[in-house]
Amino acid sequence: MKFHFNKKYLYWGLTGAFSIIAGILFYYILFHRANLSSAFNYIVKISMPIIDGLVLAYLMTPIMNMIENRIMKPLYIRGKVNINAKSKKRMRSLSIILTIIIVLIVAYEFLEMIIPELITSIQSIYSQFPTYIKNLNDWVTKMLKDNPELESTVMQYSPMVNDYLRSNILPKLNDLIDILSTGVVDFLKATWNFVIGFIISIYILGNKELFAGQAKKIIYAFFDKASGNQVIANFRFIHTTFSGFLVGKIIDSAIIGVICFVCTTIIGTPYAILVSVVVGVTNVIPFFGPWFGGVPCALLILMVNPMQCLYFVILILIIQQFDGNVLGPKILGDSTGLSGFWVIFAITVFGGIFGVLGMVVGVPIFAVFYAGFRSLINRMLAKKELPTDTQPYLMVGSIAEDNTFVRYVPVKRKRKNKNTKSTQNDNEKPLE
Repeated sequence: MKFHFNKKYLYWGLTGAFSIIAGILFYYILFHRANLSSAFNYIVKISMPIIDGLVLAYLMTPIMNMIENRIMKPLYIRGKVNINAKSKKRMRSLSIILTIIIVLIVAYEFLEMIIPELITSIQSIYSQFPTYIKNLNDWVTKMLKDNPELESTVMQYSPMVNDYLRSNILPKLNDLIDILSTGVVDFLKATWNFVIGFIISIYILGNKELFAGQAKKIIYAFFDKASGNQVIANFRFIHTTFSGFLVGKIIDSAIIGVICFVCTTIIGTPYAILVSVVVGVTNVIPFFGPWFGGVPCALLILMVNPMQCLYFVILILIIQQFDGNVLGPKILGDSTGLSGFWVIFAITVFGGIFGVLGMVVGVPIFAVFYAGFRSLINRMLAKKELPTDTQPYLMVGSIAEDNTFVRYVPVKRKRKNKNTKSTQNDNEKPLE
């Protein structure tokens, strides 16, 4: 008897196998999250040099492309129709060398300008810290003496604060040395990973077209042509979203740092460079960044000069409004396509999962998911011959069989009378 192979049974078998695998994975994720998180962190720890190399190559690619297209190609073409492979390789090598030189010069000049001032500021804070504590204590004592009601309120809660400090804060100070030593070791490891990543980034820059071609080859091998084209288009969208947001945010934060330095220098804020660097770096975090940088800087300035702290807080509020309403939209535009609510949502969720890094990259990542979900919804609505714009759905109560939108009108109820029955108006009517 000849055996007839039926693909239907194969599909059923594969569907059942994948369902069982998905169920096992869901169970493992639900009840063994700690093991999964440890494994994920271990993989990330091992892969950090490669991750650093990919990030550095991604950030340096625009600089290398600009040098290659605007400087090297005009020098090598000179009326030629085609460039041979040897010339292309030489042109790419020179572009990479110039890119590295530019990046190293910019980094060196920045660090040479910032690091000595930061070291001086930190040394001054360390040496003058007892004086700052005394100044703050004198200022608080004088303020409480001038405001008896505030003093009575503070004295009411002071025993609770003292108990909390004695039982929670002071015992943890003994672990400060261990934390600092661990931080030094982690910093050395991160520096070594960064060096290895920098070397890896050079290889990635030299062969980025080859890697991109290999990735496309794999995509078209696993997907049909239409799906492959859609996957590649989605990756282009991801690249546009990430590059537009991250590069724009770095430029925006650098400008904010410079503005903060100029303004703090004019008003005489203590540790102007240190404060400006903190404000500029934390400004990379959308929405919450100015507060993350401004609050500790304000506390530092408060210990030195309370009035300067007030001026600094007012300055940060002005700079934040300028960045949020003028500078940010001018540089970033609508690079993510997200409203303010979804920006806060993305920062909160990704920040809670991945920490500070999640706050930085959470917005563009969520923008990609948001765009994908919106595209899926629009395709489903288009199949049903319904509009994809949100405006027609704002006041809709129902949709008729002929796709006519019926407006929702709140029910108006009349008071009951002894002699009359209660009446109500029709709560729906066609949209004009």
